[in-house]
Amino acid sequence: MGRALPLRARSRISGSGRAEARLALAEFLLGCDDVAECAQWALDWLGAQTDARQVVCLLTDKERTQLVAIAGYGLPASRLPKLAIELDQREHPLVAALARGEPVELTLNGSSGRTPVMRLFGRGTFLAIPLMDGRKSEDAHGLLLVNPRAPDVVREGAWLADNLGPKLARLGATQGLETARAGLERERILLESIINAVHDPVLLTDHEGRMILANARAEALFASTERESEGRRRAIALNNMLFSAALAGRAIDRAEPTRRELLLVDPMDGSDLFFELLSTVVTDASEESQVVSVLRNVSDLRTAIEAQEENYHKLRLAEAEVRAERDRLELVIDAVADPILVTDPAGAIVMTNAPAEQLFTVRPDTPGEVAVRVQSNDAHFSSFVSNLLFAGDTLRHSGSIELTDPETGEGLPVEALGGKVQSAHGELVGVVTILHDQREALEKQQLYEQLKRASQELEEKVRQATAELVRQNELLRRQAIQLEHASALKSRFLANMSHEFRTPLNAILGYTSMLLQGVLGELTSQQRRSLSRVDSSGRHLLALISDILDISRIEAGKMPVHVSDFPLPELLAEVMAEVEPIVSRTSLCVTQELAPNLPMIESDRPKVKQIVLNLLANALKFTPEGWVKVSARFDDAGDRILIAVADSGIGIADDDQAKIFEDFSQADSSSSRAYSGAGLGLSISRRLASMLGGQITLESKVGQGSAFTLMLPRSRTSP
Repeated sequence: MGRALPLRARSRISGSGRAEARLALAEFLLGCDDVAECAQWALDWLGAQTDARQVVCLLTDKERTQLVAIAGYGLPASRLPKLAIELDQREHPLVAALARGEPVELTLNGSSGRTPVMRLFGRGTFLAIPLMDGRKSEDAHGLLLVNPRAPDVVREGAWLADNLGPKLARLGATQGLETARAGLERERILLESIINAVHDPVLLTDHEGRMILANARAEALFASTERESEGRRRAIALNNMLFSAALAGRAIDRAEPTRRELLLVDPMDGSDLFFELLSTVVTDASEESQVVSVLRNVSDLRTAIEAQEENYHKLRLAEAEVRAERDRLELVIDAVADPILVTDPAGAIVMTNAPAEQLFTVRPDTPGEVAVRVQSNDAHFSSFVSNLLFAGDTLRHSGSIELTDPETGEGLPVEALGGKVQSAHGELVGVVTILHDQREALEKQQLYEQLKRASQELEEKVRQATAELVRQNELLRRQAIQLEHASALKSRFLANMSHEFRTPLNAILGYTSMLLQGVLGELTSQQRRSLSRVDSSGRHLLALISDILDISRIEAGKMPVHVSDFPLPELLAEVMAEVEPIVSRTSLCVTQELAPNLPMIESDRPKVKQIVLNLLANALKFTPEGWVKVSARFDDAGDRILIAVADSGIGIADDDQAKIFEDFSQADSSSSRAYSGAGLGLSISRRLASMLGGQITLESKVGQGSAFTLMLPRSRTSP
């Protein structure tokens, strides 16, 4: 029953002797650390010091659902463990006495003869003294039942209750704390075993990516020591930086899981590792948010996708269909979260995640057909776990399981990967099982078969098309030879005809000039206007013929290049002087901006002037109002001269910017176009710039103007 009572406590004494007995009890209670031992020792002390014949100590359990007897004096030891009263029995005398929180006298009669108290005490009257915990709370945590109710029994019982109650409360709290601490330690070990059994890296971090908890696979990627090599430490530091950046890029204030792709470095060999990062924000007991992250290695999947993309690139006819299939597969992959289950050594499920709970949990309001499907899933899963448990020393086991979606009844083929979790002493603690949905793999297999068939069909079509292309290429080659010959004949014809046109046209212009000068007599105003129109049209026709002749000479390779040194400001001044009559008839603001460091340029001066004049004439022609600016600067890095003609005119659409440099072409080629012209100026300018070793670039937007830039080498050696 506990320690033996000291010799002094076994004799009835009073006065100072009672004080010494109480002191002896207090000293014992002070050193006792077991609830039952303290209670039994105290009851023996009360029986030795008073006339008490029967004493029982009852305490509430830690859940406060029962009032249980823990020690007794003067009672059959076999009956004491049977005394347990549910606290929800409000009518029970002992429950009512516990609720009152003060000593209560209870009388047993014949109607209570079948109660546990009656069987212990028999008929009669006894006193129920509450045991308080000694704090400010007025709730009692136990009762001290004594019989009979003699004065010394009441006095010493009350003193004993005042000292025993706080002691038992403290011991109960201490033992509960130790039990809770042991439970927490077991749960911690189980949690570490679970996350270390997971094949994927699992981490618990703060919002800045600092690691709080990680399994072994995560530590291999993100943790290092000073004893490791410099290369490995740098790789791990890079991984931590990339991981922190990935966490910082997500919406931390949202609690739902997020998925993203994460590129890391393998610390062992420096190769790239691609992971799918699943992050979820959780809140601990201190209301601080933390992030749980799971990384799934998808390197092989990414390699396969890249290979598929390369094949899609080759199969252009099937590109749209393949892209749609790939997007659908990515959506399926992003929507899948694997169920995880933890079972004890007996095969009972003790922990699941949300996807597993949907497959294996029956709620009170679950319909009957859904419950049947859940029970079927549980039976299939139990069979898999049993195979692993009876596999001897095998630590891991995999296999296929046919499950069913409880809500829809749809079949779910999954691959189960189970691993035994062992303690540090090699004892089996539980089994962790991960279920991978195989529907995606089956869909990929079907897609691969479809792609294989499509590839074979396309290869046959490509073979047939290649044969046809060979035949068409031969025809095109022959036609190209014929076109080149015809183009040469055309160029020679245009060159000859241009000379033939210019001879009579010069005569027409000469006689027209003589008539306008009055050589053959005075002209009327109507005759002068008509002859002026003839002269203007003739000169316009002469300019067109000269342009055609220039193009023909360039194409025939007979356009000579005469290289000389000349100052660029002088040339630009001549150009501005020639367009002055045109500018005077408009309201445009024409300006010139020359850089101070312009060097002498070595090139064909007339051709450079012709190019700039064409560009400036076009700017004036296509700028109804606003401004035109001519600028020149020297590009020291490229050793070239840059002459730019910019305007605020109508601008040129992106689709027409290449077309305007073609022969006989304008941006607006309709019959109702607003601006006239043969479309040869820019074509000739581009060809002349190419002959001089330069080029012409264009920047333009519709309605915002254009900027043509002539780029010429500072020095052009004549052939």
